Amino acid sequence: MKKIVHKAIERGIQDHGWLKAAHSFSFGGFFDPQKVHFGLLRVLNDDIVSPGMGFGTHGHDNMEIVTIPLKGTLAHKDSTGSEGNIVPGEVQIMSAGSGIRHSEFNASSTDDVNLLQIWVFPKERNITPRYDQKKYSADETYNKFKTVVSPDDQQGAMWINQDAHFSIGDFEPGQQTSYTIKFPGNGAYIFVIEGNISVDGTELGRRDAVGVYDAESFDIKISEKAKVLIIEIPME
Repeated sequence: MKKIVHKAIERGIQDHGWLKAAHSFSFGGFFDPQKVHFGLLRVLNDDIVSPGMGFGTHGHDNMEIVTIPLKGTLAHKDSTGSEGNIVPGEVQIMSAGSGIRHSEFNASSTDDVNLLQIWVFPKERNITPRYDQKKYSADETYNKFKTVVSPDDQQGAMWINQDAHFSIGDFEPGQQTSYTIKFPGNGAYIFVIEGNISVDGTELGRRDAVGVYDAESFDIKISEKAKVLIIEIPME
């Protein structure tokens, strides 16, 4: 097993006033040649958007974009005709494919919105753009991992144009679990949204991450109530 540890304090921090962003990988004005990507995982941005502010209509192509709200309400609108709000407990995915335009705004006039936006390189280029959004109950993630994004309809997961799996779990202290890589050769990027855990002996706190590869599985121990995201991703 090989590991790459990314501590929260080492992320690229950008403060635009209305947007406070922490970049796990090189993005915008932040560049670190050691943090350009992990396998086909290209972007993991931890964004806090001020009330009423957001990202105006802009375009993407040939990228799989997953959005996970952590706090507040995010308003979404795109060129596929999809429009609505996204809240914690929901996950959104867009296959930008041959080209999609969208906007994202904080739907509240009083409270911040905090979200993770994640980009994955696609398996097939120039597919027809598509959008999906789904809510997952607390029971589905309680003391276990729930697969929310996958290349098939596994357990009701949303489809992604890549051999990748996104799994989310909410764990009580003292829990132990393991994760088995679903596609041989894939790696896994474990991101601690909240709490403290260890991954095969590597201690991680809030917003820390570890990339694991050349492994078939790994163990996770929960030392403090935790919310954990695992992104299993092809390494090449």
